[in-house]
Amino acid sequence: VQLQASGGGLVQPGGSLRLSCAASVSINVMGWYRQAPGKQRELVARIRSTGVTDYADSVKGRFTISRDNAKNTVYLQMNSLKPEDTAVYYCAAGSFWTSGMAYWGKGTLVTVSS
Repeated sequence: VQLQASGGGLVQPGGSLRLSCAASVSINVMGWYRQAPGKQRELVARIRSTGVTDYADSVKGRFTISRDNAKNTVYLQMNSLKPEDTAVYYCAAGSFWTSGMAYWGKGTLVTVSS
């Protein structure tokens, strides 16, 4: 499974960005993780093929994950961005909701700064 992410960049605090990630095949669970400098990688959001979602508390109400199953693509709409959202964001995918992700894409850098 190959994952191709896009959409990172520089944005001012309070701004918005949309990340996209296309998978080479259909896969049950897709999601986004992030790793900030000096910190461990953490789950941002994930979504099942049925539409069930899961979010980190720090992004609830600001980020929205969605997917287009016909295109094997997952999106992360990020609104009201904060400097602490600055990180490398990784697309990930896997077959099972209750286990870790098996496939990882290259990261895309999101920088929130004025």
